[in-house]
Amino acid sequence: MQQTTLSVLVRSLFPLLVLPAVPALAQQAAPTGSSEPAAGGDTAVQQVVVSGIRASVRSALSVKENSNSMVEVVASEDIGKLPDTTIAESLARLPGLAAGLDRGNASQIVARGMGERFIGATLNGRELASSEPNRAVRFEQFPSESLSGAIVYKTQNADLVEGGIATTIDLQTVQPLKYKGRQASLKADALYYPLAKDVDTQSVRPRLGGIWIDQFADRTIGAAVAFSYQKQPSIEERKNHWGFNEDHSVDMNGDGKVDKTPWGFEDELKRGTNERSSVLGKLEWKASPDALITADLYFARDKIREPSVQHWTGDVGNWDGWQTANYSNLDIRNGYVVGATVKDVSLSTHSTRWIQNMDNAAGGLNGKFNVGDWKVEADVATSRASRASQWADVRNTTANNGTLSWSFTGNERQSYAFSEDTGNLANFNAPQLYIDNDGHVHDRLDSAHVSGALPLELGPISRIKIGARFAEREKSYHQTTWNISPTNASIPLSAYQTLNVPGYFPALSLRDFEGTVSSVFGGSALDASGRPQTANDLLAGWKVKERTSALYAQADLDGELFGLKYRGNAGVRVVHTHQTGEGMESVNGAAPTPVEGGASYTKALPSMNLIFGLDAEQAHQLRFSLARAMSRAPLDEMRASRQISMDTTPGSQAPLTGSAGNPGLLPMMANQADLAYQWYFDKGSLFSAALFYKQIDSYIGITTDTTTLDGRQAIVTRSINGEGGYVRGLELVYQHAFTHLPAPFDGLGVAANWSYNESDIHEYTNHYPMEGLMRNNGGVTLWYEKNGFEARVSANYHSPFVRMPRWTAGYMAENGEETYVTANVSYYLTPQLQLRVGLDNITNQKVVYTQNANAYMQNVMEYGRRYNVGVSYKF
Repeated sequence: MQQTTLSVLVRSLFPLLVLPAVPALAQQAAPTGSSEPAAGGDTAVQQVVVSGIRASVRSALSVKENSNSMVEVVASEDIGKLPDTTIAESLARLPGLAAGLDRGNASQIVARGMGERFIGATLNGRELASSEPNRAVRFEQFPSESLSGAIVYKTQNADLVEGGIATTIDLQTVQPLKYKGRQASLKADALYYPLAKDVDTQSVRPRLGGIWIDQFADRTIGAAVAFSYQKQPSIEERKNHWGFNEDHSVDMNGDGKVDKTPWGFEDELKRGTNERSSVLGKLEWKASPDALITADLYFARDKIREPSVQHWTGDVGNWDGWQTANYSNLDIRNGYVVGATVKDVSLSTHSTRWIQNMDNAAGGLNGKFNVGDWKVEADVATSRASRASQWADVRNTTANNGTLSWSFTGNERQSYAFSEDTGNLANFNAPQLYIDNDGHVHDRLDSAHVSGALPLELGPISRIKIGARFAEREKSYHQTTWNISPTNASIPLSAYQTLNVPGYFPALSLRDFEGTVSSVFGGSALDASGRPQTANDLLAGWKVKERTSALYAQADLDGELFGLKYRGNAGVRVVHTHQTGEGMESVNGAAPTPVEGGASYTKALPSMNLIFGLDAEQAHQLRFSLARAMSRAPLDEMRASRQISMDTTPGSQAPLTGSAGNPGLLPMMANQADLAYQWYFDKGSLFSAALFYKQIDSYIGITTDTTTLDGRQAIVTRSINGEGGYVRGLELVYQHAFTHLPAPFDGLGVAANWSYNESDIHEYTNHYPMEGLMRNNGGVTLWYEKNGFEARVSANYHSPFVRMPRWTAGYMAENGEETYVTANVSYYLTPQLQLRVGLDNITNQKVVYTQNANAYMQNVMEYGRRYNVGVSYKF
């Protein structure tokens, strides 16, 4: 492979950096053993008891200014009080970052035009297991009570856990010994969702949270306990286009051109709950002036229960023209039938129930010791995640066909009508029960880490740090599907309620889904226990094992170059990984049999960060970084499962064909450079302009390629390491607290950022732009703080981007542009008691997916506005 200029720079980085130390080495027979603190030090700075928006902004900028890396920071405004309900919402407002939404909540992070596959996530520096099938972490599982803040690393350090080409996000919990005396905070909110009234469900739900911190035994022992509970309405109004008959359509209007007809549509009215709870426990013991022991445990549970009602119609595909005579009132645009009336079609109604229970746990034991001049740290940790989900569907099809009219013309225009009354149970046949599917994910990640840091006076080197990390991870998935169709099954009309929502068919929704299913289909109808897995179930299951070891060395730098003082770090991390994928294989439809595969690789990841002070006060800084980074393949795509067809004719050499996972996937790699100018022109004030460039190779995407399976040529659809390309961007940041204005305007502040990203990488599916690529995103926050009154208004925007919103890795859609506006107002009634009011999604922004790069194929979801009223009390 031809090396780019950036690649040559990165690969030659480490030996060049140590050259300035050679003269000093020649003069010194041994290290000085200086006990002076390192100029750079660790960037995970714990801020002590900050209060209010202004203090939070100053705290965050202080960490950013003093870090040896290019970082963004979320800092708490007070004990147990981050700016938002969850850390995901706070992260989404940082420069260069945004969030993909799940159920209307900020969830998985997009950074610098790169999606979830490029985001590393750690808790107190430890890698996290995930309840998703890949590696993505759902950041909404971390409520504000449990965290003291977060640091987003945009550049690489040798001592960072590898895995985040775009960024590594380190979530941080409180350190109780950093506080003085006992502190506690409790808060309670009432959440109000107006859209819930549309679907006739409860619109007000509770949210509770609190944190307690104390010290004992002459402040040698510190303890912290935090908890949160939220029962959020999970409601949605949705309409979805299924796509077009691209290959077997006919000329519908006699103009000699083929007109592509739709496969069908679905709508949905969702009326469930999302119940989230978490608890954090942390204990610190200052065993001696030279020893600090910390034990911590975090546990979060997310229980989603979503009854809904859907309508499907799939009788309008007009395969080879068999329905042409039934069509009228055609609206044909660019060769697609986007509106029509069709007679003699059926429709089905689906009273469904989705459950999704997720558990996430992370904990560990950490020790920091002074051993002579060395600072030694040892850490052992474990992280667990699981997900149990089931989609159940009580399905009825219309007894008599009717006439369907629709107009799905894009730009969120979706309207339809059906001649039969879908709110009349008598118009439907007997019910059937479908379970598709009952699925389970389990993820286990254990790690151990040890490091030692020694202050030095060795030319520009002020400290060296060496370390090692070992980790084992195992992730698996299995599922079971079944259906029950009893003869003469009947559900009484009294078991249903009818929902009448403007723009939707009248909908029959079961009042008590589980109770009705139990009485009609049997007491164990929803229980997977003892049920055999189908061949497709077996082929969908998989297990991936990953064993990783890493060694690193890093030097903190402090010197002068070209008349400018500089600081920073340089190092290299060497990572070895052995991976194994297991699954099932079926050849020509035969019974599945076990199969496995794997790979091993070793990667060297050099990195350098330099900060030049352009003035004596260090208010003007020029930052430069070079690094090589990696992001591992999604775990679910590393499965060995495959379905193969082969020509059984004697003597045939025809290649195998089929679909498969790929346990031999290697990580995506990137050579990257960053350059930033930062001006800290006042307390809590910053102007910053940054450029970044990443040259990514071994990019992972799904395509049909020619490979070898069991010694035979095969043409298989699967994920592969293919060609990559560049990702580059510009980031601008302006923050200012107007403290010099006359009262009362001295309480004003503003934070604004804008990012532009571009890439020549395209997905192998539909030639989409790279997943996660937002060309533009940014936001503005105006805030005011004075005499116990606080107010914040934020507007965040992103341009369209491609995402993978489903478990199926090959399914991609373009998430349309979005602007989210939120506002929060609070007032301290007493020094301890605060009243709070919040408004979220003020403009009622919808989420719109456009599929197959076709403007007429849209999935439009509305979650509605959300409000909260609450109180907080500090002890």
